[in-house]
Amino acid sequence: MSQNQYDKQTQQAQKLYAPGRKVDSDYPLIDSDPHFKRVIKYARPGDYLYGIAMSGIGPSLMLFWERVSPSYVGKGGFASVMRLTGLISVTGGFLLFYQKSILRLYGWTENAREREMDMREMVDKVKNGEPLYGHSRLSPYMQGVAARNSRYTGVFLHLIPWFNFVNHNQHGIDTAKYYQQAEKELEEERLANGNN
Repeated sequence: MSQNQYDKQTQQAQKLYAPGRKVDSDYPLIDSDPHFKRVIKYARPGDYLYGIAMSGIGPSLMLFWERVSPSYVGKGGFASVMRLTGLISVTGGFLLFYQKSILRLYGWTENAREREMDMREMVDKVKNGEPLYGHSRLSPYMQGVAARNSRYTGVFLHLIPWFNFVNHNQHGIDTAKYYQQAEKELEEERLANGNN
């Protein structure tokens, strides 16, 4: 195969785009494949409380059971059981916290606050000339692979914890709304400055 044919096939492969399936929900979709940092940033204080409560349940139950029905394993044995229980509980608490936040971005639970945050963040990026979803060193094809592998993974987070750490532009929404809002705000700012 000549270099020219190889380049042509590579370009065709990189143009492939598999749009995400639109899942019906009661609330608008914000992002079908949010970056890990975005999910954490958009979390509500209640999500933190749920995660902390879940993290405390395991060790609390172990202490309760030890009081009700002592195991008589001694201090060293019980300490290792508590460490393991604590690790499992903290992991479960984090996954619960993460899932509560990501389900709002999917539009499966009430997400008015997140929609406002999303619009403000993206409009500011448009105004500053930044890419909406960050810079990526991956090729467009590899960004698509990453997007297809992590889209809607928050649904099965309890089975396979799978997070999106890749910046890409395949998020299942029409980004034109951000540009339209940015144009509207810039026009309002221009008119306000022109009148002064």
